Amino acid sequence: MRVLTVLLVVTASIAVQAQTPVRLPPRPLPAEPIVMETAEEKIRVTAVKGLAHPWSLAFLPNGDVLVTERNAGRLRVIRNGRLEPQAVSGVPSVYGVGLGGLMEVVLHPQFADNHVVYLSYIKDLGEKKHTPALIRARLEGMALVDVKELFVANTAFTGPAAGAGMVFGRDGHLYMLVGGANDEVAQQGDQDAGKILRFRDDGSIPPDNPFVGKPGYRPEIWSLGHRNMIGLTVHPDTGEIWESENGPQGGDEINIIKKGANYGWPMVSYGRTYEGPRVSESPFKEGMEPPFVVWIPSIAASGLTFYTGDKFPNWRRNLFVGGLQFGRIPGTGQLHRIVFNQNWEEIRRESLFLDLRQRIRTVRQGPDGFLYVLTDEDEGALLKIEPAP
Repeated sequence: MRVLTVLLVVTASIAVQAQTPVRLPPRPLPAEPIVMETAEEKIRVTAVKGLAHPWSLAFLPNGDVLVTERNAGRLRVIRNGRLEPQAVSGVPSVYGVGLGGLMEVVLHPQFADNHVVYLSYIKDLGEKKHTPALIRARLEGMALVDVKELFVANTAFTGPAAGAGMVFGRDGHLYMLVGGANDEVAQQGDQDAGKILRFRDDGSIPPDNPFVGKPGYRPEIWSLGHRNMIGLTVHPDTGEIWESENGPQGGDEINIIKKGANYGWPMVSYGRTYEGPRVSESPFKEGMEPPFVVWIPSIAASGLTFYTGDKFPNWRRNLFVGGLQFGRIPGTGQLHRIVFNQNWEEIRRESLFLDLRQRIRTVRQGPDGFLYVLTDEDEGALLKIEPAP
């Protein structure tokens, strides 16, 4: 009887460990550049260290790079490959808990003339509630001036509020995500959560937004039925907005965003709940847009970009997508490369950086034609990817 009791305790302990996997620790990034072989390019990776949970970056015309630090709520500058010790002043106070904090930074399309930048962040509403918000400011040296709050989402969260990614479309309007929609709120037209929003550059609502004047719907909504959205990018040929979105267990998506479209969450999904059952019996439903790319298992898809430069000829027209973890196993972040044919139909994928064990927060193409990646770690970094000699 005593032996049986011991066996039961050991079995229960193993079951608990199986439900809560221990994170593989990130490998320290070396001070010297790393040379890597990939399927179609040989690359050299150089790290700029000293960042704490970086979330987004933007390239200034003078070669500087703006980087947001999520939980610390700081806007940093990387100049000539080095992190400036002083942060940019004038950033509003943020709710920097968990996945919240200072999120996206984007430049106005005419930044070279007006120096205008946009920041999204999680705003503390008090009473343990918070929500994404948007500001516009002018960057003068190492300071934000003329700071103006343009928008505060009307959905008040009590848990982590993910998302708040942004991008300017070719129409000159600003598209913004409000994630954190883990339930039916994504289908509710009177709530901003689970939606992609569309603004003029001054924060006003374009009159051709699909739900302007429709009772029960917020006029800023462009599309709905989303879960936890992270990244937005513009297709280099069509100008379409492409979006990355986290499912629960499986069902991470890349969606091509259409005006007024419903993307189905939580009514349809390729994923399973965190307890194991499927979210929906079928991943399709009439009247709802299917995803263009799906991951099963999930990769915790983050920021994304198309490569259009000339430094990596074999990567042209490829889509790069960050991944924070694979199959819900901590410490398995990756950078994913998706290859398309001439008709933009997927033909293969490649996973990069798995050996680094870093959470990959976003990826961008720089004006120099190189790729830049942010790692979402306590000791985070900006990784510069260039061809190896």
